Amino acid sequence: MIRLRLAVCLPLLFFAIAVDAATTTVENIRLWAEAGKTRVVLDLSNPAEHKIFTLRGPDRLVVDLEDGRLASSLSRLPKGQGAVRSIRSAVRESGHLRVVFDLASDVRSRSFTAGPKGKYGDRLVIDLHQAGKLQPVKRASEGYRPGRDIVIAIDAGHGGRDPGAVGKAHTREKDVVLAISRKLASRIDAEPGMRAVLVRNGDYFIDHRKRMAIARRSRADLFISIHADAVEDRRASGSSVYALSVKGASDEAAKQLAERENAAVTIGGVSLDDKDDVLASVLLDLSQNAALSASVDVGDKVIGELARIGKVHRRTVQYAGFLVLKSPDMPSILVETAFISNPAEERRLRSASHQAQIADAILSGVRTYFYNSPPPDTRIAMDLRRKPVRQVRHVISRGDTLSEIAERYNVSLSAIRAENRLRSDNIRIGQTLMIPVYGGG
Repeated sequence: MIRLRLAVCLPLLFFAIAVDAATTTVENIRLWAEAGKTRVVLDLSNPAEHKIFTLRGPDRLVVDLEDGRLASSLSRLPKGQGAVRSIRSAVRESGHLRVVFDLASDVRSRSFTAGPKGKYGDRLVIDLHQAGKLQPVKRASEGYRPGRDIVIAIDAGHGGRDPGAVGKAHTREKDVVLAISRKLASRIDAEPGMRAVLVRNGDYFIDHRKRMAIARRSRADLFISIHADAVEDRRASGSSVYALSVKGASDEAAKQLAERENAAVTIGGVSLDDKDDVLASVLLDLSQNAALSASVDVGDKVIGELARIGKVHRRTVQYAGFLVLKSPDMPSILVETAFISNPAEERRLRSASHQAQIADAILSGVRTYFYNSPPPDTRIAMDLRRKPVRQVRHVISRGDTLSEIAERYNVSLSAIRAENRLRSDNIRIGQTLMIPVYGGG
C-alpha cells in the first residue's frame, strides 16, 4: 500500500521539483535613502518576469514577480526608510509573488535589472525619486544661494591643435562650433535667471576631463557640448543630440569608485572617500541615474526645437560613451549641429544667421526644460512658485516685445512664458497674453 502510494505520488514529486526549479526566490530586500532619493534592491535567485506599477489612495508601489517566493529568511521584512514607509507581501492565486511598498510621499519610479556582480547575484533595482522631473543630486546648502541663476556650461568641441572635422570648403569644426557656442552663451546671459559659462572661449585645446572639471567648478546645472558631425557619405545630413550610454555610465562609475581611495571624490556635494563600497556605489548610482534621466529630458526638448529649423538626423536622443558626457552628477548632452561633411550643410554652418538659428533652437529647448523642472533654489523656480494676486489680459500692439511687457507689469519673463506656455519670445499683433500680477505690482 505504501509502495503504491509512492508510485502514484512520484510523478507529482517530479512535477514539484520542476516547479521549484522555475521559481524565483527573493533572497533579500535592501533599501538606502539619500538626498530625497530611495533605492530598493531585490536580490533574486535567478532572473524573473516582473511588473511594476503604482496605486493611489494610499500611495503604494507594487512589484509582481512571476512564480516568485520569499526566502524563509525573509519571514520578517525590513523596515521602511526614505520614501518607503513599510513593506508587505503575499502570494496571489495566480502563483505570483506580490511585494507592496507603502509610500511615505509621492514619487516617480525607475527600475532596471542587473546580473550577477561580485558577491551579489541577479537583482531587481528600483529607484524612487520625489515626484516631478528627476534632478541630479545637489545640495543647495553647499555653496548655492536662494534665488540663484541656473548655470549652463557650453563646451565648444575641439580647439587649438585639434581642428575637429574639416569640410570640403576647408571649414573647420572647431571654428564654427565656437561661433555657435558664443551666440548661445550671449542668449543665455540675456535670459533672466540664467547664466552661461563658456568652457572654451578661444582657439585652444582643453582635455576632455578638464572640460568636465571646469563645468563642475562652475556648479553648472547643465553641460552642453557643441559639435559638427562628419562621415564619408556626403549625403548624410541633419542634427543629432546625444546623452551618455548605460555602458559609458557603468565605466565611469567604476572609475569614480576606484579613484575615491586616493582622491577627494564628491558626488553632488557628498564625499565618497569616507563611505564603504556598497554605500558609495549606491550614492553614485542614485546621482548618475538622475543625471542620465535629466539629460534625456533636456535632449528631447533640444532635438524637438532643432527639428523646427531644419532636418534632424535622428528624431530621438541617441546614446554614446562620449567622455565629456560622463559627469555623474550633472545632466550633459552633446549636440551635433549638422554634417560638416555635407557641402550644403557646411555652407549653412558658415552662415552667421544659421548659427544664430541653431543657438536659438538650443536655448528654446533648454528654456522649456528648466521652466518645467527648475532646480528648487533658483530664481526661476521661485518666480514660478509665487502666486499671482490677479491676472491681467494684455493684447499685443505694434511695437510690443515680451521683455517690455514684463518690465511694464513688473513680472519676470519666465512667469509670462509659463503662464502662456510660450515656447519662444515671438509674439504677434492681436495676440492676448495673460499677465500674472503679484502683490505690490
